[in-house]
Amino acid sequence: MKIELKGRIDSSNAAQIESEINSQIGDFKGEVILDASELDYISSAGLRVILRLKKANGDTKVINCSPEVYEIFDMTGFSEMMEVSKAYRKISVEGCEVIGEGANGIVYRTDPDTIVKVYKSPDSLEDIHNERELARKAFVMGIPTAIPYDVVKVGDLYGSVFELLDAKSFAKLINEGEDVEELTKQSVDILKTIHSSMLKDGELPSKKKEGIKWAEFIADYLPEEIGAKLVKLFEEIPETNNIIHGDFHIKNIMKQNDENLLIDMDTLSMGHPVFELAAIYAAYIGFGCIDKENAAKFFGIKREQTENIWKYTVKYYFEGKSEEFISEVCKMIEVICYARILRWMIRRGEDANEEQKQVREFCENYLIENVPKINKLYF
Repeated sequence: MKIELKGRIDSSNAAQIESEINSQIGDFKGEVILDASELDYISSAGLRVILRLKKANGDTKVINCSPEVYEIFDMTGFSEMMEVSKAYRKISVEGCEVIGEGANGIVYRTDPDTIVKVYKSPDSLEDIHNERELARKAFVMGIPTAIPYDVVKVGDLYGSVFELLDAKSFAKLINEGEDVEELTKQSVDILKTIHSSMLKDGELPSKKKEGIKWAEFIADYLPEEIGAKLVKLFEEIPETNNIIHGDFHIKNIMKQNDENLLIDMDTLSMGHPVFELAAIYAAYIGFGCIDKENAAKFFGIKREQTENIWKYTVKYYFEGKSEEFISEVCKMIEVICYARILRWMIRRGEDANEEQKQVREFCENYLIENVPKINKLYF
């Protein structure tokens, strides 16, 4: 049941308002939501009304408080006794520059100081709060990341606000002529920082468990022997506690002055770094197995540059390793990449377009040809 609170609630009208609220609730026993979007002020007399309501209906919360009203609830300790939430500031992104886009959201620059990640799902509040906590966790562990400081409404959607003064993505810097190899080297420095950060058991979702599900799903669409071996290879990947970003690419790395920051932390998980490298390969190469310009179109740079980013990523990530070792690891990475892409294509089913059907066929043929040649999927 939602009850709207309006104007002022003080000693002059608290008794009357309490009577009206109790009359409206009657015998109702479910959740009571007090909508404070039009509440200008509440005194101690009004707070006592809400306190008695909370005692009678334990499942009571206050939503859409203005900053001034929220401060009253917070200072008096109500925010510790019950759920009290602020109203979300409303903004528009019409005409704003799009500086990045991923599976879950689109990132806009709203002014020189600020970017906003607008989530594509209208039911994203839990995801937004989860990403903020993940960003804080990463920041405390020494991973250079931007932490969202506000949540806003953008039409019917929600967004996270970040302060990134004049920051530009690596994709934009490359498009403006900055050196691909140097920026890739800097990105690998961040990648190594992420992968050297270790978590406690179960602190984040396991990438290995997710990977096994990919393999088990696609096994039914491959020759029996190939499918069984693929599942076994995934099962044998060590369960490690390395942090994995999950969506690591040049649109999610921002340069602010001389500092590089990673955004889009909602995909954090934990596991062997091979899973991260497979996702990076997919972004720059794998999704272009049919349309060779796929990555170039997504990142807004030349195809040769996307191919070089992958080449330099491998070069600097495995610096000091032999060419034979790197070649062997790249085969492992490709198998994981195409197993994951195949799962996506199969799940599209009849909705797949002609290119996606060709991608599926490519992935199937790749796995049939290469899984028999692979003895492990980790380094």
